[in-house]
Amino acid sequence: MSNLITELLNGKAPGPDSILNKILKIVLLLIAQKLAQAVHQCLESGIIPTCLKELITIALCKEGKKDYSLPGSYQLIALENTLAKVIEKRVADMMAAAAERHELLP
Repeated sequence: MSNLITELLNGKAPGPDSILNKILKIVLLLIAQKLAQAVHQCLESGIIPTCLKELITIALCKEGKKDYSLPGSYQLIALENTLAKVIEKRVADMMAAAAERHELLP
């Protein structure tokens, strides 16, 4: 679990939980065990708390567009909860390991 958090990039905008990746890394030693237990419980139960499913969507102007009244002149960015990113990364790692173990990938 700790390696998932240390791999998060600093300088990324936080989501609705307002937790910066940098801050999560600073407090990691204090919360690692409880966070691992919470993630394990989510995965075991198959229930992700509603608050972790929330996100903020922002629209950024694409550079060099002539007409910003057109929807195609914007790029949508979804800002996820930091803790949700950790859970998603853990699930992705587990799926990749299972795929390799069962030789499901070419």
